Amino acid sequence: MSQTLKTHNGHLGVLVILFASLLWGTTGTAATYAPDISPLAIGAFSMGVGGLLLALFACNTIRKDRRILKSNKAILLTGALALAVYPLAFYSSMRMAGVAIGTVVSIASAPFFVAFLECLFGKEKTIDTRWVISLIVGATGILLLTLSETSTSTQTDIQHMKFIGIALGLLAGFTYATYAWAAKMLITEGIHSKSAMGSIFGLGSLLLLPSLFFTGGNLFATPINTSVALYMAFVPMFLGYVCFGYGLKTVSASKASLLTLFEPAVAAVFAVVVVGEHIGVSGWGGIGLIMVCLLLQSYQPKNRESLLATQSQ
Repeated sequence: MSQTLKTHNGHLGVLVILFASLLWGTTGTAATYAPDISPLAIGAFSMGVGGLLLALFACNTIRKDRRILKSNKAILLTGALALAVYPLAFYSSMRMAGVAIGTVVSIASAPFFVAFLECLFGKEKTIDTRWVISLIVGATGILLLTLSETSTSTQTDIQHMKFIGIALGLLAGFTYATYAWAAKMLITEGIHSKSAMGSIFGLGSLLLLPSLFFTGGNLFATPINTSVALYMAFVPMFLGYVCFGYGLKTVSASKASLLTLFEPAVAAVFAVVVVGEHIGVSGWGGIGLIMVCLLLQSYQPKNRESLLATQSQ
């Protein structure tokens, strides 16, 4: 019975992380509706306000877990600092390299960095043969999608901007992996997922929001700008990370980072359908490989022990 419940919770964790990735995949397209807002401002506002909402949402559990949080303050501060850098690099990457390629590089590089962090600091083995195969398939898909995007631009200055955007995407991937790993480490130490996410995002928002004094001039200049800013803060950031934190209770950080490869696939589709960006045949093949990667990670075969447990019920 306990094995069946564990499997059910594992499937639920996978589903809520995929749902969070779906919400995150809309951010790049939403940002294109407010081009006069700087990527630094939209990143600071969405993650900053979303972080405060997460902290308020987790206020009671943070209070209960305050002693454990205090004893793990190094991990907490590392996660908060990484979170403060992430949206600035992420939205700048999308602005310079395009919605599809910026999202793809930012999110697709995260599994590499998460795997490195878990191998370096983790206590459990979370990387197996299926994970490696999934990573190879997903990375191939990402490469095809990226090459498809860059091949459509031939002007030197545009290509130069894209390469800078790719570099910022790698920075975003590293910081994303760092705060996801930090959240998982806090949860592993016995801290509630709401407390882990709420405390990291709450501290991160305190670092992000002051930057709006210098970058947020057009944030509420028009109704569209206001709508975009509020949508980004409340839906992808707040709701998305509530779901992500819940999923981390039953899903390892390395597996969660692979599941979030669903985000660039969603972002690429929205970029083509809504924004009007072009993706070639190889790019769509890359999206297909990303889907295969997700299926490999989502499938949880019953091992011999779980089969025996089911038969004995």
